[in-house]
Amino acid sequence: MDFDKICDEILNCDSQIRYVGIYDYGELYDKMRTGVSSYLSREETEISLSQAIYRWSTRKKTITKIGKPIFAMAKYEKLYRLTIPIGGAGLILVTTELNVNVNEIVDKILEIQSKYSEN
Repeated sequence: MDFDKICDEILNCDSQIRYVGIYDYGELYDKMRTGVSSYLSREETEISLSQAIYRWSTRKKTITKIGKPIFAMAKYEKLYRLTIPIGGAGLILVTTELNVNVNEIVDKILEIQSKYSEN
């Protein structure tokens, strides 16, 4: 998979997206919107994503009862944070500004993700 291309597609699908990262097998591929500062260091982002991978593995334990997880979202005081699976073990992390229609952004990201993932 061309993770740089996927990051670019997601970043360019909405001007309110701040950051896109794809974490796959311990490697982080990411892009930040020009002119935007990160709240977390790269190391903090990698730690956060490794924890998110673990949370996704626990969500998968209930697939037979409630279905496959599609995405997860958290709202923080400064941003929205979305996680979406891609590929076999990958996870997309997207952060947005707060003044957005987050459901529209999720739909755009899921459309991009579906081009690259069988999950």
